[in-house]
This record gives sequence, structure tokens and C-alpha cells, in this order.
Amino acid sequence: QVQLVESGGGLVQPGGSLRLSCAASGFTLDYYAIGWFRQAPGKEREGVSCISSSDGSTYYADSVKGRFTISRDNAKNTVYLQMNSLKPEDTAVYYCATDLRPSLSPYEYDYWGQGTQVTVSS
Repeated sequence: QVQLVESGGGLVQPGGSLRLSCAASGFTLDYYAIGWFRQAPGKEREGVSCISSSDGSTYYADSVKGRFTISRDNAKNTVYLQMNSLKPEDTAVYYCATDLRPSLSPYEYDYWGQGTQVTVSS
């Protein structure tokens, strides 16, 4: 069965950094796209970043460009999201999801992890 497990969330001060991990099992990451999404209380889930399976092309929401970096380690079957210069508005539950092609729309994905909480506060 397809399973995705996020980790690495926590409490960080504004301007700080976190690295989130998405560990995949039940399938080989090589042939699937992985997306990172977030959902704050009272708000809709939004796309943050995604990475393709074929050539490793990356995509970012305008709100995180220049601050977040997505990467993939196929040998470990894991995708990472390096988050720098964190802002309070980045506070949310962060989810990873997989599909056959990359997209920043959460409605395109059927397989999701359980989420990891990121809180940016002083």
C-alpha cells in the first residue's frame, strides 16, 4: 500500500529554518511526482512545492520562492523541503502527496501523508 510519512516539523522563530522529510513506502519514488502542501487553521489547503519524477524539475508557489527548496533522494525514497527565512504566515500543517505528474493543486492528488505541524512564532 502507498504510504507517505512526513517528519521534521516543530516550533521555530521567525527567520529560522526547518527541513521537512517525506518518506515513501509501497512504491518506488523514481516514477512519481511528490508535492508539498500546507493548511493553516480556517484556510484551504494550498500547494507549496512539487518535484517531478522524470527530470527532477521543481515548482514553487510565489509565496515561498527564494526561501524554500524541494529535493529528492531516490536512493532513500525520500523527498525533502528545506525551509529558510521562515515567517509567521508559514505556520500550518504541512503534507506531502504523490501522483503520476507534478501539480501544485491539492485536488490532483489521491495519496497523502498524515502531516507535520510547523509553527513560526517568537
